[in-house]
Amino acid sequence: MAAENKKQDKREAILNAAENLFAKHGYDGVTLRAIAKEAGVDVALANYHFGPKRDLFDAVLLRRAQILNSWRLEALEATVQKAAPNPPDVKDIIRAYFEPLFKRSQVQEPGWKSYYALIAYVNSSPEWGGTLMTQFFDPMIHRFLAVLKTALPGVPDKSVYWGYHCLSGALTLAFAQTGRIDHLSNDLCKSDDLPDACDYIVDFVAAGFSDMIAASEKETATL
Repeated sequence: MAAENKKQDKREAILNAAENLFAKHGYDGVTLRAIAKEAGVDVALANYHFGPKRDLFDAVLLRRAQILNSWRLEALEATVQKAAPNPPDVKDIIRAYFEPLFKRSQVQEPGWKSYYALIAYVNSSPEWGGTLMTQFFDPMIHRFLAVLKTALPGVPDKSVYWGYHCLSGALTLAFAQTGRIDHLSNDLCKSDDLPDACDYIVDFVAAGFSDMIAASEKETATL
């Protein structure tokens, strides 16, 4: 048992080191040797556990993606059940999407900060965004969009998808925690204050989707 625990500890050390370095330097700026050095293991051990660098990169993304997906699906399904038999309110759906990411205690942990920065990098990358985000997050997002459509009667699907695109952009920039808003606001806003960011983003995004409903109703009334 002790040997198995030691093996698991080294495996986690490699994942943690890779997560930190990939978040700081991107995929191309990191070598397996650098990851092994930071993890305090031989490079052969990193290769033994994960194979080539691309497989390790995927393992880093998958580790916390599974946790995030389960948190958000749990919050979303609770929102659906609470509103049944009616569709949930748009704002409640948006809240279920964001709050598990921004209002749980993990947001202050260094590992999660690195992971959020890594997701921001992947989601905004032409090379990775269309493949890895699809692979790790699309099943959960499709469920979210399906519930969102029930709360947006009459709104064209095209509008819903562009609305989600804007939502995803806000999420990505918040994940990056670049400090840009700190400078713009003279520190009135802090990019690492994700719980505060959550409230403003939820209100803003929900208002945008609600405006789509009003526009759809207005168009219907003129027909």
